[in-house]
Amino acid sequence: MDIPPEVAIKASIKPGSVYYFASPKLHSAGAHYFVVLNINPITEELIILACAHSESKEIRQRNKHNNPAKTLVEVSPTQYPVFTRPTVFDCNNNIFVEKIEALIERLSQKKLDLKPEMDMALVKQLRQAVIASRLIAENIKQQLGMGKPT
Repeated sequence: MDIPPEVAIKASIKPGSVYYFASPKLHSAGAHYFVVLNINPITEELIILACAHSESKEIRQRNKHNNPAKTLVEVSPTQYPVFTRPTVFDCNNNIFVEKIEALIERLSQKKLDLKPEMDMALVKQLRQAVIASRLIAENIKQQLGMGKPT
């Protein structure tokens, strides 16, 4: 029995949910891993997603002089076994906001894969990195609990 895409997304979305899909907002055409950062995504209109990149050297070089080191979060395959190599989250430039309907639409078109959930300790680290960024809009930081314990 196939689960309707709306039910699959709404039943599974939570902090740390991981989706794998290609985004037209990225320069590369391939699929990437996106992690849900929202505190309570099922009740929020906009879903905040951190995009993972395997080119950690390039990301670190790009951010070396412009952004605090704590805004980059490296995740090893030991921390998240779906990753086959160290992967970095650039919480300055690769934070995306999507409506939940866009995720449902991608799943209905078979353009999104659901992946195992990421550990909450890593999600909290990603939230803190987003909050530490000078480039992320204040409304996104507020949605992630800026100034509140996470």
